[in-house]
Formats: sequence, structure tokens, C-alpha cells
Amino acid sequence: MTEEAIARINELYHKSKDVGLTPEEKEEQARLRAEYVSAIRNNLKSILDNIEVVD
Repeated sequence: MTEEAIARINELYHKSKDVGLTPEEKEEQARLRAEYVSAIRNNLKSILDNIEVVD
């Protein structure tokens, strides 16, 4: 996920609180949020896959 995408998520959030979003912007916001959550999950999975338990 790029910094531009995160900035756009924040921009849409603030706009939704101020004036509301168009249906197209709501779809974009949902898509960007889904991509963001997916990226976080993939990063976490990668970290957990590299953990090695030592006794």
C-alpha cells in the first residue's frame, strides 16, 4: 500500500465527515480500505511465518 493510497483514504474519511461522499467515492473508499486491510494481514502473516520457536 502506497503513501498516496493511505493519504487518499484519509482524504475521503475527512470529506465524509464534512460534506459527505458521492456513491463513486464511497466505492473507492471501500476498495481502498479493503486493500489496506489486506496489506496489513499479509504483512502480519509474513511476520508470523518467520517466527521460530526455540526451547
